[in-house]
Amino acid sequence: MSIHINHQLPDPDLLKEEIPMSDKAKAIKAQRDKEIADIFTGKDDRFIVIVGPCSADNEDSVLEYCHKLAGLNEIVKDRLMIIPRVYTNKPRTTGDGYKGMLHQPDPNAQPDLLEGLKAIRRMHLRVIEETGLSTADEMLYPENRSFLDDILSYEAVGARSVENQQHRLVASGIDIPVGMKNPTSGDFSVMMNSVTAAQHPHCFIYRGYDVQTDGNPLAHVILRGGVDKYGKTIPNYHYEDLKIVSDLYKKAGLANPAVIVDANHSNSDKKYKEQIRIVMDVMHNRKYHPEIRKLVKGVMIESYLIEGRQDICENYVRGQSITDPCLGWEDTKRLILDIYAKTKEY
Repeated sequence: MSIHINHQLPDPDLLKEEIPMSDKAKAIKAQRDKEIADIFTGKDDRFIVIVGPCSADNEDSVLEYCHKLAGLNEIVKDRLMIIPRVYTNKPRTTGDGYKGMLHQPDPNAQPDLLEGLKAIRRMHLRVIEETGLSTADEMLYPENRSFLDDILSYEAVGARSVENQQHRLVASGIDIPVGMKNPTSGDFSVMMNSVTAAQHPHCFIYRGYDVQTDGNPLAHVILRGGVDKYGKTIPNYHYEDLKIVSDLYKKAGLANPAVIVDANHSNSDKKYKEQIRIVMDVMHNRKYHPEIRKLVKGVMIESYLIEGRQDICENYVRGQSITDPCLGWEDTKRLILDIYAKTKEY
């Protein structure tokens, strides 16, 4: 056989018993889930900032970063909802390269998914327990989310996964906001079809069971830019793009129209410093038009302790990305404070 079994993975309930969620963490998550849902349904006008490393590759660095976010949150929490981006699965365009802490809890060691599942659960729980901020992660593997489904407050379905039926159907059974990114082609119709599927109920096979979902009214759009057939990036965060998405929501008749703008990836052409300008452009468009202000609920920013990126090596720069380049902390802090100031102008 071409597939070789490394480990039989535990049932998610067994792992949750081994690494349990405390009553304190449960209470924090429940409160933040309600607040985040209120933003997506329009009951709360705070602006969402999903911010953190491209890939959460080191527990201590991620915790240091999240503690800094928590301190900043105390200044801006009346106008902003900060959600730490703790991404533990890293999609790879060709399948090669570091695939995140789930695969390799130690980037210099061989993959070990059993230890990876334990490591990512512990890390997410530490963030909640120590900072009071519940987290976001990417749903790269739909069946794996069962190991974190009691912890996360936000999930994203990436550009390479958004056309996949299993991702769409699983998103329809989640009771937290799920952002459906536009595909790498930038096709808005694919993105809107994904949101439609996620908002509707479905019956399908999941983890060996015949399951029924209720539909997720908090499923929404993430705009991350696209790439044309020549490999040229095409941003889609501009005013005209946002108006088109607004019209598509109206035509589709979907619940809770919402957009999160991903300031990196094909919107910035991975020029990480451009995230600052892009976010400010989004804030300007929200100020300019009430319809855009109501539609755009937040932004997604890639940021870590140290700006830029580094290759996997023996002697790491602590807190610098080993995948895509990120903003450093000082730029991140200034940007979040600038976002906060802009929200006061409305």
